[in-house]
Amino acid sequence: MQRYLLILLLAIGASSCKILTPSIMLRTPADFKYASLPDSFSLEYKISKSDLIQLRLFTNDGFKLMDIGEQTNASANYLTQNTGLQYLVEFDGTAKFPILGRMQVAGKTIRETELMLQEKYAEYFHSPFVMLTVQNRRVFLFPGSDGDAKVVTLQYDNTTLIEALAMAGGITSYGKAHKIKLIRGNPVKPEVYLIDLSTIDGIKEGSMVLQANDIIYVEPRYKIANRVLSEITPYLSLFSTAILVYSLSKGLNK
Repeated sequence: MQRYLLILLLAIGASSCKILTPSIMLRTPADFKYASLPDSFSLEYKISKSDLIQLRLFTNDGFKLMDIGEQTNASANYLTQNTGLQYLVEFDGTAKFPILGRMQVAGKTIRETELMLQEKYAEYFHSPFVMLTVQNRRVFLFPGSDGDAKVVTLQYDNTTLIEALAMAGGITSYGKAHKIKLIRGNPVKPEVYLIDLSTIDGIKEGSMVLQANDIIYVEPRYKIANRVLSEITPYLSLFSTAILVYSLSKGLNK
């Protein structure tokens, strides 16, 4: 009997390292230095690579819509119905616009890009008025429990962290509101912000404007009791079977 008990304890010990390491993602070491949060959270969305920009050009400060797409359709990447043309921001941060050709737009806000294009188009049109929208912005949100990850489309220019969490249904009951990681930028060396929304003071940090392809990771709580039970149940079953077999064998030998 002692031998079977020893086997059970060894099996549980061998699996114990897995019990405390469930499906936790995007871990950081204890001494990890998080990026400093910006002093101002009134940041605007900035155009990034792979964005689809929809362009509408008017003359006379918005009096007349110019159908430049019909004249230069070959330079557009995508055609939409009754809303103008869409242009892809390519790997080098440029987009190819009618008449102007390639223009550097990645890293600029929508307002900065509109003003730049208006200035360029002023060489060809009277008092041009440019309207830009970005069509395919999205972030990846992990709200704090297994199987609940979502891809959230940013429908508005300056969507905040709190708005994205609300669109995804909020933080789950297993998520840590005080430990939210916002991962941004180059995947090789990203900026990682640690945000605490567990108190009312977190509203300021939650007002951070999201950028395309941000990863929002709410760290889940360790479900130790459930994990331990699920891990040892097979061994308990095996142990019970072993005891039964041992008891039967002892009875037959009498």
